[in-house]
Amino acid sequence: MKMLKLGRTDIEISDWCLGTMTYGNQTPEIDAHQQMDMALDAGINFFDTAEAYPVNPISAETAGLSESIVGNWIKSSGRRDDVVIATKVSGPNPGWVRDGRGYDGEVIREAVDASLKRLQTDVIDLYQMHWPVRGSYMFRQNWTYDPSGQDRAQTMDHMMDVLTALDDMVEAGKIRSIGMSNESAWGMTQWTRLAEENNLPRMASVQNEYSLMCRLYDTDMAEMAVNEDITLLSFSPLACGLLSGKYQGGAVPDASRLSLNGDLGGRMTDRTLPVTQVYLDLAAKHGLDPMHMAMAWQRTRPFPVSAIFGTTTTAQLKHLLDGLSLSLSDETCQEIDATHRTHPMPY
Repeated sequence: MKMLKLGRTDIEISDWCLGTMTYGNQTPEIDAHQQMDMALDAGINFFDTAEAYPVNPISAETAGLSESIVGNWIKSSGRRDDVVIATKVSGPNPGWVRDGRGYDGEVIREAVDASLKRLQTDVIDLYQMHWPVRGSYMFRQNWTYDPSGQDRAQTMDHMMDVLTALDDMVEAGKIRSIGMSNESAWGMTQWTRLAEENNLPRMASVQNEYSLMCRLYDTDMAEMAVNEDITLLSFSPLACGLLSGKYQGGAVPDASRLSLNGDLGGRMTDRTLPVTQVYLDLAAKHGLDPMHMAMAWQRTRPFPVSAIFGTTTTAQLKHLLDGLSLSLSDETCQEIDATHRTHPMPY
């Protein structure tokens, strides 16, 4: 297992991260605990959750269940010191958390304590903001993104309020490091600038979507990451299961994500399955499992990445772990890049 530093912190994380967003919904607690044991035994020491999880669907009635299931594992396993636990505070939302209220300094102080209680731990290793309060171009909003209504002074005040609250939490020993999610290059540089100028906690990571099918991160964000020592925690590295091939031919397996939310969060377009097939064919050409290829590709990137994968069942996790040691040839990587140039951003 390849290990890397989380940003500029002294926290060491595996370059694969176990995502828990189905725990408490698609994945029962007993299976979730087995997954955590399996992942840790395989060398994966990094688990990611959020106060809003589980998803598929996300709802006020189930928000917090994933954290609670992780917390029950922490308590029963006795392996807290072996893992790095990451969670997130929700931004403005349709009512899943706090009746839709996003986060500010006051909310963060309350939300940290609530997450600690559910996680049954004294400290959160990485505390993240799930999406910017000012808005985000992520989740297919890039096609019509319009930042013209943003108020810069208001954004700076908000960032300082949040960083000050996070500093309080660090000083209290409740969190060790901080990160953003669904953030832009401009946003990340502002968070880091304000932190450095005011001796406040510095962003160690950003959790954005990144896969063979979604490579928005490759330009401005990549440059930001290299120059500011920000670790990418890439979510949906398997493109929400598309790269497993299970949806080809219009198939909709029972209890799959597509069966539950209809369009994979806007990822199902007229181009999605044809482009997916190109990657499936490329993997077959090189004698590779497409899921193993997709995960191994994350290790080839010219910036630090820990890829967050989610598996609904232990059987899926076992299959994925079978490709843990795979390294891609230069030829395969060159063909992946050529495929991307020919079929950019299918959704």
